[in-house]
Amino acid sequence: MKWNPAKYVQFASHRDRPFFELIARIDADAPRKVMDLGCGPGPLTAALADRWPQAQVTGLDASAEMIARAVADHQRPHLDFAETDATAWTPEPDTDVLVSNAMLQWIPAHRELMAGWLDALAPGAWFAAQVPGNFGAPSHVLLRELADSPRWTDRLSGLTLRRDATADPDTYLRLLLDHGFDADVWETTYSQLLRGQDPVLEWVRGTALRPVLSILREDDAQEFENEYAALVREAYPPFTGPDGDQLTVFPFRRIFMVGRKGA
Repeated sequence: MKWNPAKYVQFASHRDRPFFELIARIDADAPRKVMDLGCGPGPLTAALADRWPQAQVTGLDASAEMIARAVADHQRPHLDFAETDATAWTPEPDTDVLVSNAMLQWIPAHRELMAGWLDALAPGAWFAAQVPGNFGAPSHVLLRELADSPRWTDRLSGLTLRRDATADPDTYLRLLLDHGFDADVWETTYSQLLRGQDPVLEWVRGTALRPVLSILREDDAQEFENEYAALVREAYPPFTGPDGDQLTVFPFRRIFMVGRKGA
């Protein structure tokens, strides 16, 4: 399943905001090594390099397309990128800051992985992650219901669209505490204002809709998109803004967790 870096950054202003609100809670003065796990096309990893210019900052992602874009677009002293499978990766003991932004939801056993990462980090190290918490929202419920409908279930055989892709904030809080971290966990629901025709469809094309489209033939994919677009258009009705633009409110819940490992 290939990622499309251009599609992913289409809503960069909305997707990037949680990242900066996450890292604002990291109180690390002069880290030596900073890792960004699930770095995507790289602009946010570059922001980490700008914040800590003396640190060695590395962006890791399983997508060759994302890493190629990151390497091409972002050059800084002490900044590099590498293609890495998070499920087979462990932070080195000298990692002072480990960041993961909107990546863990793609890994079914991510809490077990997190436990291993937290144990591998040394005392004083920081862990910070952000995950979507909107899998019960109409955008995802309608996608699952359509994929499970008689019309599509056979053509999408083997596809799993999980409602429990992320846990509740209390679960992440307990996980951090249980592994020796002073923890700060919170959630925010953003009332995102999207512009244009079928903006919720455009948003989901870059994320949750990708597994569906990667399985279907081109003509089937277009048909599925058309049916899904009609459903989300009804669930998120557009309206005309003061300047005459077509606007849609797209509420989006996100869960944040930041912790520093104790001695």
